[in-house]
This record gives sequence, C-alpha cells and structure tokens, in this order.
Amino acid sequence: MVKYNPKTWFSLIFHSYSRQVMKTLTPTLLFMIVYTTVCCFVIVDFFKLHESDFQPTIAMHSLLGIVLGLFLVFRTNTAYDRWWEGRKLWGGTVNSTRNFALKLNAYLSPENRDDRDWFAKMIPNFVFAMKESLRGGVQLNELEPVSDDFLESLQKYKHKPNRISAMLYSKVNELYKKGVLTGDQLINLDKELKDFIDFIGACERIKNTPIPYSYMMYVKKFIFIYIITLPFGFVTQSGYLTIIIVTLITFVLMSVELIAEEIEDPFGKDLNDLPTDELSGKIRDNVREILL
Repeated sequence: MVKYNPKTWFSLIFHSYSRQVMKTLTPTLLFMIVYTTVCCFVIVDFFKLHESDFQPTIAMHSLLGIVLGLFLVFRTNTAYDRWWEGRKLWGGTVNSTRNFALKLNAYLSPENRDDRDWFAKMIPNFVFAMKESLRGGVQLNELEPVSDDFLESLQKYKHKPNRISAMLYSKVNELYKKGVLTGDQLINLDKELKDFIDFIGACERIKNTPIPYSYMMYVKKFIFIYIITLPFGFVTQSGYLTIIIVTLITFVLMSVELIAEEIEDPFGKDLNDLPTDELSGKIRDNVREILL
C-alpha cells in the first residue's frame, strides 16, 4: 500500500507509481500512436480529405463519452467498495485479536505461562495464515510452532486458518474443563473466536466473487470501441495533433480501468492493495505485548 501526503501535489504528480502505470500501458499507447498516425496519413495525406469532405464524429464520441463515463464511475466505485470493505474487515480482525488477547490476559494468571505463550503464538498464526490463504497459499515459515509436529500436521489441511481456529477453540475448551476458565469467561471468549471465522469468510467472499463477467466484458469493449474510433473524430480538424489527443485520452481511460482492476482484489501484493503484511506484523506485536 502506497503511503503519501495528499497535500504534496508535485510529488503526487511525479510519483513512481505513475511510471509503473505508464510502463504497463506503454504497449497500448504505442499501438494507438502507430494506429492514429496511419489514420492521419491515410485520411489527410493519401486521400487528402478535409473537414468539408469528411464529417467528423465528435458528436457521437461526446454521447458515447457520457455513457462510458457512467460505466467507469460505477466500475471504480465498485472496486473501491471492495477495497474499503476489505480494509474494514482487517480493521475488525485487529480489534478482535486485541480483545481476545486482553481477555485472556485478564483470565489467565501469570502462573499459566505455557498457556499464555501458546496463545501469543497461535493468535498471530491465525492472522498470518488468513493473510496468505487469501493470496492462494500459506507460508508455513511465517508461523510460529507451538509443538514439534505443529507445522507438519498443519500441512495435511487444505484450509489452514480453519485448522488453527479449531485448535484455538479446543484449547479454550480444554482450559474450561480444567477449571482455569469459568463458563462465563468461555462465553466471553467465544465472540472473538467466532469473529475470526466471520472475518476470513467475508474476505473470501470478496476475493472469490469477482465483478460480473458480462459487465467487465462490455466495459472493456466500450473503451476499445471508443478509442479505436476516436482518431476519425479529430483527424480532419486537428490533423496530426490527433495523435497527441488520442494518446492522452487513451491514457486517461486505460489508467482508470487499470486502477479498478488492481484494487478490486485488495488482498494481493500490488502497490495499492491492503497492507496485510504490515497489519499481521502489528497484530503479532500487540498480542505479544499483551500476553507475554
């Protein structure tokens, strides 16, 4: 996730992310430059058509631009809603892990050193497993073992956050049976344990439910049709300046679509994705500080 100061206009305009977007769009922009140049040459120099001979399509593009603008607004808003909902879910994960650790700190006496240490490792383990599960796989080297066979036994399970959550439930129930926790305390802890699964389930809903295919397909089709016909709307009026105009409009439209594509799945490692690595590390530090 990019950290920035919204008041520094100059640094935002020339930020390195702009260069990354430009690098991604370079093949498309080069194609449009060549394509527009050919159109200008054929219409202006080869056929020698002028505005009086060839009526431009600016009016058509004005109408199409309104429709395309509405589509892109909806597209970016939908992508941002997914990004922001993901951020709220991870904010809820931070709060629930802290609350769970704070309750355990109050319920477990300092003499329960082994149990406190176990939870200080397993709560962050769930978060790290959740983070990587949303990226397609769990990095076991990020997890802290609580027993000799912990990592080996965890490999058998496809959904590793579920397994870690089950172990947390079992541990809390074991402490209740031993009399370390009371029934009321067990009920109080159950809320945060339930939240863990609720949060990862909601994150998986965002990740596994993309924008409807038909909508995505037609947005890209409209952008393509708009920019591919754009040279004909300016060529008789602007001549070879049409190359600059078309390239600039293509850059703007494609940049908006590119940003929407990047943030609609906010759990990856793209520059504008959520800082889940940072949040996971923060949760680990917070839980250790509370329990150890």
